[in-house]
Amino acid sequence: MTSRGRNVMKRLMDVLLSVMALVLLAPVMLAVAIAVRLTLGSPVLFRQARPGLHGTPFGLMKFRSMTDARDNVGDLLPDSQRLPVFGQFLRRTSLDELPELFNVIRGQMSLVGPRPLLVEYLPLYTPQQARRHEVRPGLTGWAQINGRNTITWVDKFTYDVWYVDHRSLRLDIYIMWRTLSLAARGTGVSGEGSTTVLPFRGSI
Repeated sequence: MTSRGRNVMKRLMDVLLSVMALVLLAPVMLAVAIAVRLTLGSPVLFRQARPGLHGTPFGLMKFRSMTDARDNVGDLLPDSQRLPVFGQFLRRTSLDELPELFNVIRGQMSLVGPRPLLVEYLPLYTPQQARRHEVRPGLTGWAQINGRNTITWVDKFTYDVWYVDHRSLRLDIYIMWRTLSLAARGTGVSGEGSTTVLPFRGSI
């Protein structure tokens, strides 16, 4: 199969599986949306610009998992202080990421690929690390099943680039199967002693 043929097949798989997942998970997503509204308030969805294919920004959608708690001068508290128990549960189970299925259907993401990170990280990547943007970002990826947030940024990007060079439909299916297993156990969500991921400051 040619590279173009593989891309077409991957896109078809993305759309078909995402539509099926949205239909099957509609009751779960509705329940999560109601719980977020009652627990964390409005808005229910969190939207943020993230780099997509070739680094082009798009609007990533997630269920909200943090509060808007501020200090006495009006500044937002650190992420770790704004992440309640319910928000930790959403992240541990990856339920907060279910709205990203709409990003997949829109063609902004794929089911499998390097995770879309923050736009401000773009100038911090080495040329090799920046190759992670040669494919669409994914709901899950090779780095996610090999440590997720318990590994270093350098290792994470190494896994991402490895996926870019070895991507195939067979590998995608394996990554999705492993993701479901890890999500059920809630492993790798954060590093030891941390409830959130430390920001990337560059490799040098």
